[in-house]
This record gives sequence, structure tokens and C-alpha cells, in this order.
Amino acid sequence: MKKFVLFSAALALAAGSATAQDLTGRLKKIKDSGTITLGYRDSSIPFSYLDDNQKPIGYSMDICYKIADAVKAALKLPKLNVALSPVTSATRIPLVANGTVDLVCGSATNNLERQQQVSFAPTTFVTATRFVAKKSSNYNDLADLKGKTVVSTAGTSNLKWLTEANGKQNLGMNIIPAKDHADAFLMVDSGRAAAFFMDDILLYGLVANSRNPAQWMVSSEAYTVEPYGVIEPKNDPAFKKVADDAVIALMKSGELNKLYDKWFNSAIPPRNINLKVPLSEPLKKVIANPTDSGNPDDYR
Repeated sequence: MKKFVLFSAALALAAGSATAQDLTGRLKKIKDSGTITLGYRDSSIPFSYLDDNQKPIGYSMDICYKIADAVKAALKLPKLNVALSPVTSATRIPLVANGTVDLVCGSATNNLERQQQVSFAPTTFVTATRFVAKKSSNYNDLADLKGKTVVSTAGTSNLKWLTEANGKQNLGMNIIPAKDHADAFLMVDSGRAAAFFMDDILLYGLVANSRNPAQWMVSSEAYTVEPYGVIEPKNDPAFKKVADDAVIALMKSGELNKLYDKWFNSAIPPRNINLKVPLSEPLKKVIANPTDSGNPDDYR
């Protein structure tokens, strides 16, 4: 009888309807505090960035709010406070790992190295590493940047790849780590760096919202494949199930496609610019068959 009761409780927890004494990990923390904490980025357009009122908005923020709704329903809470906490590329993983932040809503690449520290929700975007530079510079590929000063954002997989490529190919580039994407873009704009290496979708967003979009170019060659997912705490299967199920439900219902069109194929704040980025074939594949794989080969 005791074994049956324990098994029943486990099933209830998996279904998101456990009583308070059954809860562990983040679900217990959220239930006890009445608050879920979402980490946001301030310049990851259109995933997570600040509008004119300094409010975090974006595609990833909308997804995280849907996850918060699912957590509220799973815990049967009449009200769930959603706290917002700023994070950077360098701080987002430590803040999830130490319990300060429950989910990170931004432009985080899911890879096997990061999965040793945190988990990821099913992939909701697939991008690639490229670089942005001024058209007048006539930089087209890595060889053109040999010996130049370039920039990438601290704590990103792009910076790690760039550092490794610089050494392997003996390019002699001076690589500067910037505190955030906006700062990195400004370094190229002001002439302190020749190019900014980052996920192409973020580069397109920065160019579209710049003072003079026509002066910029984004390189054509894709150097890496970068699947994005909401960052979750590691080794917390009950919380992960609630969060993942919420994302999968968005995919199966078609609501994720609507969110995609809202942020990638419609005019968005603050300048009402339409990025006009069609749904990619890798993302269509993921929506049809959700995965939280950190292996880039699964997205090619």
C-alpha cells in the first residue's frame, strides 16, 4: 500500500498537481514564495530587450510568460508574482544554477558544454554565428579580418568559437569581450573594432534599429549553428516537465508560430521596424518534432 501511495504521488507531481509536501526543487521554491523569477536581457532584439518604458519585451519573454502561466496552473496558485531580473551573457547561467533566477528568457545557445551546468527548454529558434561590419570596410570573411581588432559579447558561445578559430587559423586578431550586444555594436560603429561576431538574428536586429542601416553588412558565411532555448535549472525534472510541456503546447497549438510572426514578421518597438525574417527550415523541423538537443548536428 505504501509503495502504491508513493507511486501515485509521483504521478501526481509529474502531472503538475502535487500537494505542497510532494514538491521539490524550483516548484517548491516558487510555491513557498509565490514568485517565479525570470531573467531578461536588455538588448537582445527581438528576443528580450527594453522598450521605451524600460520594460523587458520580446519573443523569448512572451514564451517565458506562458511558462509562468503553466507553473501557476500546475501549482494551483490563485496568483503568481512574476519577478524580472536583469542578466548578461556572463551572469545568466550562474544565476540559474545558484537559484537566483528560475528561467532565463533571451537568446541563449543550447550546447553540450552548457548542459553540464543548466538545462534548456525545447528549442524555439535556430541561428548561426556571422559578423557585422560597415560596408565601406569591404570585409567579407575571416581572412579579411586577419590582424584586426574584433569584438564579441562576453560569456557567449560566439566568443568561445571566435577565440578558438583565431588560434587555429593563426589570424592574429585582437579579440575584445564586450559587456553586452549594444556595447559591442557601438564599438564597431565608433571604429574601435572592425567587426562584431554574434548570432546573425541579433545582428540583423541591431542593424535594423541603428541610425543608418544602409551602412552595415552581415557576412554571408555561417560559422556555427546556434539553437536557442529558455535556460532552466539542471537536475530538476519536475520543474523541467512543466516548463517543457508549456513550450511544446505552444508548438502543437500553433501559438508559437503566431508569436514568431509577431516578433519577426511584424513591426516591433521601439522603432516599429519589421525584421522580415521568415521561419527557417531547421525551426520548422523543431516545431514539428520538439527537441532540447544541444548537438548542432541535429539542426542541420
